[in-house]
Amino acid sequence: MSEPAAPTAPPRYFQVKLALAELIAGLDRGVSLPPERQLAEQLGTSRTTLRKALAELAGEGVLRRTQGSGNFVAPPKVVHVRQLSSLTDDLKAEGMQASSQILGLQRVRAEAAVAEHLEIAPGERIHLLTRLRLVDGEPLAIEEAHLPGALPRLEAHLTEKGSLYAAMRDCYDRVVHSVEDTVETALATPHQAELLGIATGQPLLLVHRTSRDEAGNVIEWTRSVYRGDRFRFVARA
Repeated sequence: MSEPAAPTAPPRYFQVKLALAELIAGLDRGVSLPPERQLAEQLGTSRTTLRKALAELAGEGVLRRTQGSGNFVAPPKVVHVRQLSSLTDDLKAEGMQASSQILGLQRVRAEAAVAEHLEIAPGERIHLLTRLRLVDGEPLAIEEAHLPGALPRLEAHLTEKGSLYAAMRDCYDRVVHSVEDTVETALATPHQAELLGIATGQPLLLVHRTSRDEAGNVIEWTRSVYRGDRFRFVARA
């Protein structure tokens, strides 16, 4: 009877990754790691192997990599609990401050794909609201909200209320009664990376949300991309 094969040793970069994770566990968030040359010498590995381990840790949200500045211990992930409230309310409940920058607000004609999601005829006029969502002043997501129907003075009401859902409810009597979310993965384009302050190609979560009022009418279809290193999606029935 042949002897069982000896277990295969994990790849070198994975061993380095584990060593880095142990090092990071003892550091406070936001702390800068030593320069790559120093880290490679400390761990007895090549810079090529080190960079592969660093890239995986950055993709998992353990590290934040800033070109020209180095590697930093990442803050804890933001948890977004799916519920009938806005991101602003979700984050406030967790003790964080949400804010937005309006990147664009246009009155456009709905393309066929968008019209299908909104359950309206193609070519109907809708509002397209594009915002950069921030948490505690740091970019978290790019959100494109497609909103059917007439919404006069939307930008003013949005600025006043600080939340799209609050503006829809208080100013237009459109109350979100149910939502359906779909989640996919994506990689950051150069434009998205610039807005979110991350590297091109970094993992993102792509979330599509359809919101309906009590009568079942679609009042919002939103396409959002969230930083994979700062966002964890949690669904609760």
